[in-house]
Amino acid sequence: MEAESVTELPRGAQWQYEPKWDGFRCLLIRDGRGVRMQSKSGRDLVRYFPEVASTASAISAGSYVLDGELIIQLDEGYSFDALLQRIHPAASRVKRLARETPARFIAFDLLRSGDVDVGALPLARRRPALEKFARRYFGGNDVFELSPATRNFAEAKRWLQHVEDGHDGVVAKRLDLAYLSGTRDGMQKIKLLRSADCVVGGFRYGEKKQDRRKVIGSLLLGLYDDAGRLHHVGFTSAIKVSDRPGLTDKFEKIVSKRSFTGKAPGGPSRWSTRRSAEWNPVRPVHVVEVCYDHVSGDRFRHGTKLLRWRPDKKPSQCRMEQLHQKSAKRLQARGAKPDER
Repeated sequence: MEAESVTELPRGAQWQYEPKWDGFRCLLIRDGRGVRMQSKSGRDLVRYFPEVASTASAISAGSYVLDGELIIQLDEGYSFDALLQRIHPAASRVKRLARETPARFIAFDLLRSGDVDVGALPLARRRPALEKFARRYFGGNDVFELSPATRNFAEAKRWLQHVEDGHDGVVAKRLDLAYLSGTRDGMQKIKLLRSADCVVGGFRYGEKKQDRRKVIGSLLLGLYDDAGRLHHVGFTSAIKVSDRPGLTDKFEKIVSKRSFTGKAPGGPSRWSTRRSAEWNPVRPVHVVEVCYDHVSGDRFRHGTKLLRWRPDKKPSQCRMEQLHQKSAKRLQARGAKPDER
């Protein structure tokens, strides 16, 4: 079941509201053949989260299907980086991390229980069935947890205005609809975005040419720490096609041997191509304001949206503290679609 990105919370008696959890979306399927844990891309997550699969197998419910989110909570809060660490080819490392940083499964929908196709029921009946399932089977373990839900618009508004660690927005679901797999008709999501002023420390060429020449595809963003080192914190590719040739001319003139003096863009990974790892450093003299949805490990989780250029801002004023402000300026997302993990 997919969600449509909207700019405002829908209001009315037909809506139920839930926190939008900041983890790995997962369908957990228990049947006579064992346990499967399916990601949004269809990838099986069992080998990466063995502690969750083991607990799912031990639940005495027999056959069931749950929709939910995998999260990992550390002493300092929920950590998306800890989730990413699990996607590793070495079984020994995954086993160690499962012991050191165990994951939890936050359930927010029930699709099947035994022989009953709960997903065919409207949410107004699925939610009580899920709550009954949770009361009966979630007790006695630290892995499974029921996600909160409310029909109170004011409470959902408070969730949205006071986003805390672990969730980054609110999901609204239609109470009168069945579980609609593969569509966005019955669910909407509202996320909050924040803005930051960043230094442009480099660029990557896009894969497609314009007028038979290479043009910029994305700008690499940096922020300074207290020691004056410029750290790479993310990128923006939200550049108008008509602006790309002029930006290419502008930045090709200031290409340098080095720009980031702290953390720099990394080399190829198992998710990147050779082309995506190639980048060009530039003199850090230009500042842009971007909006972003979440910070993880002192960098933007997803691609950012370019709001405006800031010729009035000195690069040295673009500091890492912007990423740590609890009361940072927030902007409602307007159709932005962050990269899917």
